[in-house]
Amino acid sequence: MRQVIETHGIAAKKALGQNFLLDLNLTAKIARQAGDLSACDVLEVGPGPGGLTRGLLAEGARRVLAIEKDPRCIPALEEIAAAYPGRLQVILGDALEVDPLVHLTPPIRVAANLPYNVGTELLIRWLTPPAWPPFWDSLTLMFQREVAERIVAQPGGKAYGRLALLAQWRCEARIVLNLPPEAFSPPPKVSSAVVHLTALPAPRYPADPKVLEQVIAMAFNQRRKMMRAACKGLVPDLEDHLIAAGIKPTDRAETVALEQFCALARSVKAAR
Repeated sequence: MRQVIETHGIAAKKALGQNFLLDLNLTAKIARQAGDLSACDVLEVGPGPGGLTRGLLAEGARRVLAIEKDPRCIPALEEIAAAYPGRLQVILGDALEVDPLVHLTPPIRVAANLPYNVGTELLIRWLTPPAWPPFWDSLTLMFQREVAERIVAQPGGKAYGRLALLAQWRCEARIVLNLPPEAFSPPPKVSSAVVHLTALPAPRYPADPKVLEQVIAMAFNQRRKMMRAACKGLVPDLEDHLIAAGIKPTDRAETVALEQFCALARSVKAAR
């Protein structure tokens, strides 16, 4: 992979959130965390020079759609496409703007070393589609270790918040791999981790996604405040809705469990 980067002049750009994973043994290991891919199309965002792309194809992915924003990486990815005829499609574009469903056939899995600057936004989009189940069966994604810990955090801990609630409401989420900074080029200042999320057939508790997201955002926007202060202005008679949801008006946002947040979202929707 170092030779590929040198040949095509692909120096990682901080503005694009790029940190390339060059060890093909590691990229193959990450690809295996996505499970049996032989009957699946795989969406990869930010493939860069194609380390994980090679791993996904070598591990038997039926087909890979790679969306890359950096035009410098396209020739390297085209070389991989030529080595796996008909199994790799490369799109030059912004993953926040490209509709992948036009190019993919279910079942679909997502596997990516996400660019740091768009990783969280993409995850939230994938977790909050209008309808559930989503277009994907599972997400195997690399994040900064701190972000990964927030996704799998349990109630009561400092890391528990919006990402944990949205992820665990509709998915099983676990960290499956940890990677040190020196595994990347250039080495980031923090460690990384791979999170595997499996979509549940239905959410754990009923709630309107838009209302739930609004409640969660308000509750954790000012984490040091009590729930009644953090969510002030959400609906009239907020304390009545907190009590109806089983939340004491003195509870801090970070101590409230998923079931209670969903109950509050249902109560808020009913009040509107």
